[in-house]
Amino acid sequence: MAPSTLIGASQMAITRYWRVLFLIMLVLLHVAALRGAEDFWARAFMLAHFGLFITWQPFMRGEQRLSPTQIFGIAIVSLGILFYLNWWLLVLWVSVLSGIVGGKVFLFQARGLRRFYLVVLFYLVALLLLWIVPNAVIPSRMQNEVTMLAQFGLPCLFAVMLIIPVEPDSAETPQIVDFFYATVLFLLLVVLVLGAFAFMQIGRVDYVYALMYSLLILAAVLMALSAAWDPRAGFSGLSMYFSRYLLSIGMPFEQWLFILAELSQLESKPERFLKEATHGLSRLPWVQGGFWQSATEAGEFGEVSKHSIEYTNQELHLRVFTRQKLSPSLEWHFHLLGQLLGEFYIAKIREQKLQQQTYVQAVHETGARMTHDVKNLLQSLNVLCAAAARDSEQDSAELAALIRRQLPAITQRLQQTVDKLQKPQTDTGRFVQARLWWEGLLRTYQNHEIQFDAAEIPESLLLPKELFDSASDNLLQNAVRKKKQDPGVSIRAGFSCGAAIELRVCDSGAPVAPEVLKGLLRGPVPSESGFGIGLYQAARLAEVSGYSLQLTENARGHVCFTLKGDIPRASNR
Repeated sequence: MAPSTLIGASQMAITRYWRVLFLIMLVLLHVAALRGAEDFWARAFMLAHFGLFITWQPFMRGEQRLSPTQIFGIAIVSLGILFYLNWWLLVLWVSVLSGIVGGKVFLFQARGLRRFYLVVLFYLVALLLLWIVPNAVIPSRMQNEVTMLAQFGLPCLFAVMLIIPVEPDSAETPQIVDFFYATVLFLLLVVLVLGAFAFMQIGRVDYVYALMYSLLILAAVLMALSAAWDPRAGFSGLSMYFSRYLLSIGMPFEQWLFILAELSQLESKPERFLKEATHGLSRLPWVQGGFWQSATEAGEFGEVSKHSIEYTNQELHLRVFTRQKLSPSLEWHFHLLGQLLGEFYIAKIREQKLQQQTYVQAVHETGARMTHDVKNLLQSLNVLCAAAARDSEQDSAELAALIRRQLPAITQRLQQTVDKLQKPQTDTGRFVQARLWWEGLLRTYQNHEIQFDAAEIPESLLLPKELFDSASDNLLQNAVRKKKQDPGVSIRAGFSCGAAIELRVCDSGAPVAPEVLKGLLRGPVPSESGFGIGLYQAARLAEVSGYSLQLTENARGHVCFTLKGDIPRASNR
């Protein structure tokens, strides 16, 4: 039969009949302890007990091959059992075995397994305190009652272990042990035994009284620690400090957060941020090197070792080489650090995409705005062409005067549009006298049957030229378009500068449709009547300039848009 087949068959037998093997191991320990540590057959039984313990032990898998170092260690322990076994070594061994079993008690949620190992723990502690420790510290023979209890009372617990119902999946769960609980229980047993021995030597008391004194003192200390662990009033308790200690052993979480937060402010490019952040990992004491890979770039840092751990998400693959094999808590901590790095990296990618989208949106809005300006200029040129087409001899002088007035203004506005295309930015720093701007507006629309009303305009009042040109053109052109569709529509434009600067354009046409009204002045809206990107851009420019553009009235026969803003202080002087 092949070695692999033998290993598989033995492993199957161990997993299926593990409880029987475990009980045989305890029986061999019990027989060896009753015969005495110096007895030759007791040493043979202990050697067989140790062999079954290696078969059952929860630290290595049964199919794992032993290394030369492990074989040497097993050989040393076996030789020590054959030639140097005594009562104190037996005390130490039973204490260790009790700690291992106790470490399994606190892990199992299944009732059967927990009850089974509780009975095993009770047996080991009773064997230790009732038989092994007294034989180690008391040279005379034990009392008959104690001897009868150890020889015939404790073996009854084997039957209890055998009849306790255990869950069907118990073949895998015995391979789990909690090292912390095992260590604490082992240390408690050692303190209990050494405390009883100290009371016997110093106080010259019997073993029973020494054991009681040691138990009482140990119970008082445990009660005090439990009260300090999670107190009821004021004090935060030792549990918080202990948890902070566990989370800070080799895990500089705050340092890593500080590195990420600082890099997040300094670096805007995702790949450079990732490169600097991974180099920051090398500052951690248990990190020796690593490499990372994203969708576009890859990099490495430090040195390569035989121990490594990986973290992967949708945008990042990170592998870190460590100086030694990481514990489960450190592995969990590393995945937490990797998740933080991944989230920061994804946030940087989103920020970059948002900047690109913002730039594209700005270019789109600028192009749409320039298109609207060019459209307004084209309409002005169409007016001049229409006037030239119906020219008669008596209107030649008026046509020439109109062309002399309009062509320089059209040329100036066309030059401004070209400048914006070459350098697309919001320019609100150019101002014009309010009276001159109003007179120019009257000349531009004098042939469109628009009624203009204006109060007295101060000479010193200045207006942002681009804002008022854009708003007036959009509002008046939209009203003129309404008039072309319905000749009965009247248009009225007013300008006042009393308590505030106010440009008002009203018409007697149809109101703005409800589906258009929801997005009007907040963004581009599809509409056949022209309420689209032009009004949106004018509203944005008004907001930047400290004004507001609003639809103040929207009723049939009375639709009004108002551009309103505060009068500059310099204009009031």
